[in-house]
Amino acid sequence: MDNEHGMSGGLILGFLTGTIVGSMLGLLYAPKSGRELRGEIRGKSEDFFGEAEDYIEQARGKANLLINDGKKKSEKLISEAKEKVDGLLAEAEKILEEARSKTKDLVDTGKDKVGKESDKLKNAIKAGVDTYKTEREA
Repeated sequence: MDNEHGMSGGLILGFLTGTIVGSMLGLLYAPKSGRELRGEIRGKSEDFFGEAEDYIEQARGKANLLINDGKKKSEKLISEAKEKVDGLLAEAEKILEEARSKTKDLVDTGKDKVGKESDKLKNAIKAGVDTYKTEREA
């Protein structure tokens, strides 16, 4: 789209330049007096400068529209990106919290099993020691 605007702007500028040069050449070769010729050249120059100013003003307006449109699009993209990042962060926090919960559950279960096995082992050792003492006394 930018190439299209550049090409049309170049064509219009080329057309204006060609018109100015062609008009000047036509006036220079026309059989008129110097005063009359200078007056026509001055009039045509003023007309063409006015048209050139109008063209420049239109180009500025279009450039401002394009800039504003670009700003709006970039703001929209930034907003969408922020929303996606916020969503991903929320999802990551949820996954992390689930992992913490599962890890805590596994650690608690492991502690319970180790505690139970430790109690069994203590009881077995105590029973063995008691049996040893009883056998030794007998």
